[in-house]
Amino acid sequence: MITNCRPYAGTADLQAMLNLLIAARPIDRITDYPSIVDLQEMAGTAEVQARTLLWEDNDHQLLAFAIIHNPYNHLIFEIAPQAVGYDALEEEIIAWGVKQLQSAARKNNGSIKLKTSCRDYNTERMTLLKRHGFVPLPIPTLHLSRSLDEPIPLPQLPDGFNVRHVAGEEEVEAYVALHQAAFGAQNMTVEYRLSMMRTPDYDPELDLIAVAPDGRLAAFCVCHISQEENARTGRNDGYTDPVGTHPDFQRQGLARALLLTGLHLLKQRGMDHALLSTLRENIPMQRAAASAGFCLQSTTIFFEKDIRKNLRQVRRY
Repeated sequence: MITNCRPYAGTADLQAMLNLLIAARPIDRITDYPSIVDLQEMAGTAEVQARTLLWEDNDHQLLAFAIIHNPYNHLIFEIAPQAVGYDALEEEIIAWGVKQLQSAARKNNGSIKLKTSCRDYNTERMTLLKRHGFVPLPIPTLHLSRSLDEPIPLPQLPDGFNVRHVAGEEEVEAYVALHQAAFGAQNMTVEYRLSMMRTPDYDPELDLIAVAPDGRLAAFCVCHISQEENARTGRNDGYTDPVGTHPDFQRQGLARALLLTGLHLLKQRGMDHALLSTLRENIPMQRAAASAGFCLQSTTIFFEKDIRKNLRQVRRY
């Protein structure tokens, strides 16, 4: 069993994690969550750094990494294909994830769930998760795609509204307030938003917001292009998510207008396809995406494991 494990220690570890992610995944899964950009964004926050563990061999070569990402106790992990003791590493990673939630489970005496996910066609990962007691959940994430070769309508905004890009880091607090209001959750933080804006491929001109006549931030659409992903896949894909609208401005076509604006910008930058993801329960987003020409491509299935059933002694990390 591999026993050399340690916490995250800095940017050199991030690069090693990115290299492992790229080596571990076939081309058709290189954009699975967490993608290269997702990992860069997460590693820029102290919270994620504190909840990351790395496994190495005796030559300090990275064999695996695992992250528990709040607020949903989402276990993320990758294992190098050449790792000796692959099955043992799986066991250690999941035992570590359980260990991180055990104290909360004992204190709350309630339902504490360790969650994770994978694409619906990743049968190997699904088999692994079920073998370790993870149960699939009924609400998946939908991954949608839109060809940019097809005509893109011009965006139509309500009277008095305009679209611009985020005005730098000085506007982050207002943006985070908008994001939190749009989704009714506190998942987005100032620290995480700043980390998004400091990733290598961040393009401020693709970071779109709709502004109301009174100057309030009304809606947003974060577009981006991952040069590394496209280099690996041989494709020219861009992203148009996340998208959200403040409750005060919903049902006015702002999400569709932002999506169409993003599609034109991606087209200008030489992209062939636009991608976005949304939960299946988010019907308004699906409607906005469909009206902008997006079609279903694949889904991600979420799994959970009830920690109350696993309050046994596991290795101390």
